[in-house]
Amino acid sequence: MQVAIVTDSTADIPREVRERLGIDMIPLQVHFGDESYLDNIDLEPAQFYEKLKASNVLPKTSQPSPADFHEVYSRHVQAGRPVISIHLSSAMSGTYQSALLAKSMLEDEGNVTVIDSKSASYGYGMLVVEAAEMANQGASVDEITARIDKIRKDTKLYFLVDTLEYLHKGGRIGKASAMFGSLLNIKPILTIDGEGVVSSIDKARGQKRAFARIAELLEADFGSAPLQLSAVVTPGDTAMADELIELLHERFAISRFFRSEIGPVIGTHAGPGTVGLFARAAASDR
Repeated sequence: MQVAIVTDSTADIPREVRERLGIDMIPLQVHFGDESYLDNIDLEPAQFYEKLKASNVLPKTSQPSPADFHEVYSRHVQAGRPVISIHLSSAMSGTYQSALLAKSMLEDEGNVTVIDSKSASYGYGMLVVEAAEMANQGASVDEITARIDKIRKDTKLYFLVDTLEYLHKGGRIGKASAMFGSLLNIKPILTIDGEGVVSSIDKARGQKRAFARIAELLEADFGSAPLQLSAVVTPGDTAMADELIELLHERFAISRFFRSEIGPVIGTHAGPGTVGLFARAAASDR
């Protein structure tokens, strides 16, 4: 039977891609006071950022329950389909643990593989898409998991935020660091380490210097090799993202490019105007 691919909403995979590839997406929730929304279902990215700008307080987010996963897993197991379930870094959310609990509730029935992507947004959304494409071509669980593990190891991730306000509100950085960075126009260049934790890899004073530094990091990673590049941006605040993406197209041979939007859950912590870049050498697909 064809392998079923399951993920959660923080993979930031466009709806049309999920539907075309048959990917099951289990949503996290976003809470604005007493109002709760299913991420990327009740609340699309553009709607979320409008509400975020109008809100005086930072929204809260919550993970799916094990029952949410169990319902999806059971449907596939009863149909005799093996399942690969790929999720947001366990260092950022309890979503992965909910998926593991749901698997244990099956009491060893069926073939369910739960993977901690150790990444976020389309940084692992691309793994989910690759897995679904392989599944649709008849690949086995072992073939798919080996392939996405290789892609994960071959991919470099860099994020640039437009403002430090949301990292501070979400507890990622202290008030003094946020104020100091804002006053001096410091742009932290963020990555996700091997343990799935967001960390600062460098910083630059001003947007153009930050752009140049990201280009230098990619050159150090890949030299002059053609790249596959994916970008995630926040809708409505794309000026910084557009300029950075244009620069990278000028500096590198981009053999394949994909662009997606940062959804409500990730956007709660990163804020508007964020751009994330996920790159790997085009030769890694050979």
